[in-house]
Amino acid sequence: MNKKKLHILFLCSWYPSRVLPNNGDFIQRHAEAVSLLHDISILHIISDVSLKKNIEIVTQKTNKIQTHIAYIKPIKNPIIKIYWFLKAFFILINKIEKFDIVHLNKLYPFGILALFLKWFYKKSFIISEHWTGYHQPQAKNISKIEIFLSKRITKNASFICPVSKDLQKSMTHLNFYGNYTIVPNVVDTNLFLPSKNENQKFTILHISNMLDSHKNVSGIIKTFSKLKNQIPNSELILIGEDSKKHKPLADSLQISNSIQFIDHIPHYKVIEYLQKATVFVLFSNYENLPCVILESFSCGTPVISTNVGGVSEFFPKNFGYLITPNNENEFLEKLLTLYKNPIQSKAQMHTYAKINFSYDKIGNTFSNLYLKTLN
Repeated sequence: MNKKKLHILFLCSWYPSRVLPNNGDFIQRHAEAVSLLHDISILHIISDVSLKKNIEIVTQKTNKIQTHIAYIKPIKNPIIKIYWFLKAFFILINKIEKFDIVHLNKLYPFGILALFLKWFYKKSFIISEHWTGYHQPQAKNISKIEIFLSKRITKNASFICPVSKDLQKSMTHLNFYGNYTIVPNVVDTNLFLPSKNENQKFTILHISNMLDSHKNVSGIIKTFSKLKNQIPNSELILIGEDSKKHKPLADSLQISNSIQFIDHIPHYKVIEYLQKATVFVLFSNYENLPCVILESFSCGTPVISTNVGGVSEFFPKNFGYLITPNNENEFLEKLLTLYKNPIQSKAQMHTYAKINFSYDKIGNTFSNLYLKTLN
């Protein structure tokens, strides 16, 4: 453990707020990991349609983290919008006590503010990056001005910390060059623990944002309908915002009675579902490094996931199966394999998560980068 306690400014394009309570919750968990060793202040700015005045500042302390959020009234005039944004930024930066280093979360657009703090406040910065938008074909939608500015931001960063090598590859493909080091997502391995599973059903669990173009939830439901014919004692649990929008498909396949459609739940309640699941599944078309896969491992729950993004980089062979995107036959085959030959590696899976993704591990990794930056 590093003895020197620093004050770290987390400069966040995404962060949980009253507008988007779950937006960037993985960034919040990174901050919690770092807070075991250092003082943390969060700076976040977001539009709020319910706002009556132009700017509202909310400051509160949660889990040792000082959070400063500016809410801005939406406006169509871009010049006034930028003015309010910058005014909010300066109000927040003047509220925050002297800090040692900036930890930028999501390269753009808040990286422009990180550059300003480096040039005018002499504060170095590192970047954590999670965004799937840097992968092809999504990257084709990034504007030329964003590419231009992002190159300047990465060039000036002390370290760039994508959550996977695959994301680093996509970023360097866009000529975002710099000093890269991989820092994965974090798991509270003291909470996400294995437990004795007395569930008699073959339970398939999926947790996501429920966007079909991203997570291919319809593919999961169609595969489950085929599985149901071979394993009558099976159930599917879908957890996520507006999961019931997928119920018409289940109705058409006559399997709604075997599927639980659960709306978004608090993060701590995810643990119970992971512990009771036979398998956690992701049938995504693209990903970086989903937190929920790491949390599944920490609970000792096997995973079947498409081999996309950085998933394979942190996926030991005996912890589940990686499959081809959109291949429902392969998906079905692996579910049947798991049913016939259950994976019994709970303790091993949890140990792997603890070594690689625990708060202590990730907190110390970032702490070392901060000290290298300052030195």
